[in-house]
Amino acid sequence: MTMSVGQLFVALLLIGLILLFSTVLRAKVGWMRRLFLPSSVVGGLIVLLLGPEVLGAVAGSPFTDGAGLFPDYVMESWAELPGLLINVVFAALFLGKPIPGLRTIWLRAGPQVVVGQTMAWGQYVVGLSLALLVLAPLFGMNPMAGALIEIGFEGGHGTAAGMADTFAELGFEEGADLALGLATIGIVSGVLVGTLLINIAARRRIVSPTPDQGDPDALMQEDSAPSREEIHEFQKDLEQEAGTTDPLSIHLGLVGIAIVIGWLILQGLQAIEQFTWARNGGLEIMAHVPLFPMAMIGGVIVQLCVIKRGWERHVSARTMSRIAGTALDYTIVAALATLSLTTLGDFLVPFLLLATAGIGWSLFVLLVIAPRVIPENWFERGIGDFGQSMGVTVTGLLLMRIADPKNKSGALESFGYKQLMFEPVVGGGLFTAAALPLIAQFGAGAILILTSLLTLGWLAFGLLYFGRMVPERGRGRLAPQRH
Repeated sequence: MTMSVGQLFVALLLIGLILLFSTVLRAKVGWMRRLFLPSSVVGGLIVLLLGPEVLGAVAGSPFTDGAGLFPDYVMESWAELPGLLINVVFAALFLGKPIPGLRTIWLRAGPQVVVGQTMAWGQYVVGLSLALLVLAPLFGMNPMAGALIEIGFEGGHGTAAGMADTFAELGFEEGADLALGLATIGIVSGVLVGTLLINIAARRRIVSPTPDQGDPDALMQEDSAPSREEIHEFQKDLEQEAGTTDPLSIHLGLVGIAIVIGWLILQGLQAIEQFTWARNGGLEIMAHVPLFPMAMIGGVIVQLCVIKRGWERHVSARTMSRIAGTALDYTIVAALATLSLTTLGDFLVPFLLLATAGIGWSLFVLLVIAPRVIPENWFERGIGDFGQSMGVTVTGLLLMRIADPKNKSGALESFGYKQLMFEPVVGGGLFTAAALPLIAQFGAGAILILTSLLTLGWLAFGLLYFGRMVPERGRGRLAPQRH
């Protein structure tokens, strides 16, 4: 992709205008507020309807090189933004905040690692069982179709597209299209089903997703007011920012340093891998690890340096949250605007069976397993894993933001910690990349046995270790809390 700086500027400017319009629209339309839809989701869905998949397919484009109401270069820019801006979100995650000890990190991230791993390995179990019992005997599909749920749902569009050559080499060319279709269904259904669950949880007082006056989505709402404690915290942040020299540029610079450190770490690990176990064509691990978990480590390193030097007063958690929130809004709009809605034709029935099975499994883990494994704030934290298991990391972040706009539960930090013990293996990691060759070499039955053992192992560990920390009243499904 080649474009000018001016074209990139136009693409970013359009997202800003879309966010402004969707904020006003959301303030005027009551059902959008009652559904707790953030302005970024509203804006992204509007742009999706005006893009090449809907309006463009029906009425064409006013531009010679156009995609709906937008030039091609705008859509190309938006397609690249989510993978870049997600690094900003995670780099800023711990900047300006105290860094907990290793024990605290394990206690916070451990339950979500269990939930995430159970969801991922279970997707193989569900998919392979469906392939062996239904898809292969009734529809004549390749048994490798059993890996499509994890590749499309957990891996997302990037993983599905990146494995197109592998599908072709193994004689399952249609698998790439099915995986991309599942990735699209996963993101859309993840947002819709997740939002529905959040609404149910809100009405049963499990979560309180109503934004406060500090949330951009609430700027035009008059039915919410901050508490005395929230006002006190807000005043503390303002006092802290008042003592900061040129705060925004400094904070952006720290985010940039964190991303660079994360990139250097990733490059170093990839170089070590290429000179060791992957040197002679072996399986690659670090080559499939995305940058954003490393950017988060870079943020932790920068924050530790800030604490050690006594510079805490120059780094505001509130400003970092604003930077991360803005990057997340742009990420969500761009991701939704560039969704692919292409129909899948001949494989529609198998495709729907795989999609339904994948959604059902993720719902089961969220509603049945998560309350029994996550000791505190199981819904706010579990909904992030549900979103990620249905599409991409951004989906999980989006649902957590709807369920807990101010991150009172600490779900965002727990979710960030989890990625370090999750992404290298599944969700686009080592096993995701190796799943198709393993099925082709050892057979779907053998991989089904392996993934079943891993699913049961993670589940047993979670129930026996973290499950003992869960109070009895927190083990139920979406039941109202008693005060």
